[in-house]
Amino acid sequence: MDGAVGVTQCAIPPGKSFTYDFKPGTYWYHAHNNGQYLDGLRGPVVIHDPKGPYEGKYDEELILSFSDWYHQPTKNLIKELINVENPTGAEPVPQAALMNDTQNLQVKVQPGKTYLIRMVNMGGFASHYVWFEGHQMRVVEVDGVWTEEAEADRLYITPAQRYSVLLTTKDDALENFAIIGAMDEELFDVIPDEYNANVTGWLVYDDTKPLPSPTPVDELDWFDDMTLVPYDRQELLERVDYSFNLDVKMDNLGDGANYAFFNDVTYVGPKVPSLYTALSVGTTNAANPRVYGSNSLAQILKHGDVVELVLNNGDDGKHPFHLHGHNFQVVYRSDEDAGDFVNDGSIELPRYPMRRDTVFVQGNGNFVIRFVADNPGVWLFHCHIEWHMDQGLIATIVVAPEAIQGLEIPSDHYDACRAVGAPIRGNAAGNIMDVLDLTGENRPPPPLPAGFTAKGYVALFFSCISAIIGLLAISWYGVIDPGAKESNVESQNASAQEQEE
Repeated sequence: MDGAVGVTQCAIPPGKSFTYDFKPGTYWYHAHNNGQYLDGLRGPVVIHDPKGPYEGKYDEELILSFSDWYHQPTKNLIKELINVENPTGAEPVPQAALMNDTQNLQVKVQPGKTYLIRMVNMGGFASHYVWFEGHQMRVVEVDGVWTEEAEADRLYITPAQRYSVLLTTKDDALENFAIIGAMDEELFDVIPDEYNANVTGWLVYDDTKPLPSPTPVDELDWFDDMTLVPYDRQELLERVDYSFNLDVKMDNLGDGANYAFFNDVTYVGPKVPSLYTALSVGTTNAANPRVYGSNSLAQILKHGDVVELVLNNGDDGKHPFHLHGHNFQVVYRSDEDAGDFVNDGSIELPRYPMRRDTVFVQGNGNFVIRFVADNPGVWLFHCHIEWHMDQGLIATIVVAPEAIQGLEIPSDHYDACRAVGAPIRGNAAGNIMDVLDLTGENRPPPPLPAGFTAKGYVALFFSCISAIIGLLAISWYGVIDPGAKESNVESQNASAQEQEE
């Protein structure tokens, strides 16, 4: 279980609880419901591995989280985002960056010690460049997967990504050093008031000494995570049993608002959580993507198959993509503006690909991931920018529908649905008698009228605004008393004569 509302469960009712299991590694808990984690419902989770490869190679352990912070509740921002008055889909920009959900963080360290620092980006929009002035990091874990040591001066951490690094302090306590988290502003459209792009903390060797200001940098280069090698040296999954493409685009629908699409489908959550659909429609129907809804983009995977997912980004910004329920090998990632992936035989794939659960794609670029479909269940694959999830950049991955039938769902899981009156049986529409009948399912707005484009909506919107302003001006002028108009003109003429004299 991993907590995605409408996929593996219903939302947890107020005052109730839910139990989850985790493998060892660095994770974070967060609400997958109405963007609640942006408002603070989030935090790091560390499951210790007593047999981890770096046990005994560090003295202490620290946790650093990075996030973005908004001055309005997320529910208000979602309404502003998906709105005819925002036809370009400009995302809300945060007012500030945070470190451990605060600013001016002081991290006490001692000379000559090695620290395992676990870092998590818990933000909803901004990726962070992270570095420690005067110190070098040695990456040893990403997204719960141990890696061989790799030296890094600066990391680029997207929302949902985790990095663990070893950092050895100086041999003396002569000064303190800045820790910097700088938001990537590439996707930011309109900078808000009270904006603070960076957050600074300090490695404090001696609290009687000053806390230095960060040193300005000319260029924010970062460590290439594609060079990482998993500690277990799992080799490239060469034999691919099933491959599919997901093509990203952002576009408008008939309500004038901007949405996000995989393969021209924008995700709309079902009435019945998809896992419960798989358990209630029978083995044969559970293998039919139709039962999960017209806008779930369900991919049905066979148990044990090696799966290849090719993602082509038709948008000009970076996107971090996260797969629930699995780690994957990142076998290829293109540069920016590379276009769609084409396997012409010239690309050399790594022997030991990096393995993780969240990876970013470059603007107008692509990536290729592979994984073994060995975890029966229903899992989300989605962009982990909150605004893009709200806009529908989500697909459903159904692994081994026949094996799902053997899962035992605790009664309190169903109780969570009953508490909010949500159905627990049937297809995406809640239909039980004919599970291929999707009458009544949740649907997105209709498509744009034929021949109408997003640019047309923008032009229409601003034309309407201009027309309204013009009508208001005419109306205001029309209701002014004529005598008042003449008096005002005479007053202006008299004032002009006085200035000439």
